[in-house]
Amino acid sequence: MIVVALAAGGIFVLGARGFSAREHPSALEGWVARRVRSMAAPAGATDRANPVPDSSEVLAEARAHWADHCAGCHANNGSGDTEMGKRMYPPAPDMRQAETQQMTDGELFFIIQNGIRLTGMPAWGGGSGHDAQDSWKLVRFIRHLPRITAEEEREMQSLNPKSPDEIEEEKEEKEFLNGEEPHEHTEHEHHH
Repeated sequence: MIVVALAAGGIFVLGARGFSAREHPSALEGWVARRVRSMAAPAGATDRANPVPDSSEVLAEARAHWADHCAGCHANNGSGDTEMGKRMYPPAPDMRQAETQQMTDGELFFIIQNGIRLTGMPAWGGGSGHDAQDSWKLVRFIRHLPRITAEEEREMQSLNPKSPDEIEEEKEEKEFLNGEEPHEHTEHEHHH
């Protein structure tokens, strides 16, 4: 009976608003997304303990990995407050909040490795240069997010991927600060 009511409610909402990702998720959709995330890991995975010891070196490696691979959606501080993170449907969660922090290490590891269907969270395990150790280190970093410092965030900004335009802007700024003449782009130069 509850399933039928939820399905009817979902059909009503979709009929009224369509499938646009521009809409803010309704309370029902938010609830469903949180349940799906909490159910993403199978029972055996939830009990796994993190084999990677907690250390400043592990956090530094994970912080750099996060800045380069995860911050585009989740932000350096884990808030999800990025252009991409806010525009996903459902939006990227605030990783510092209880809904994430109360998950087990095994659940977080499983989600990083396997992703979550229909959420935008990709599967990072099983190739692509990302191994299980990287995922366990990221779990350590996720646990650290509620206590991230402004200094750590500044360090991470230098590690975030940059567009060609941002790279060129940094180069021009460096040249200016070094007293060099501005670089003039010629007609045949083309940047993507």
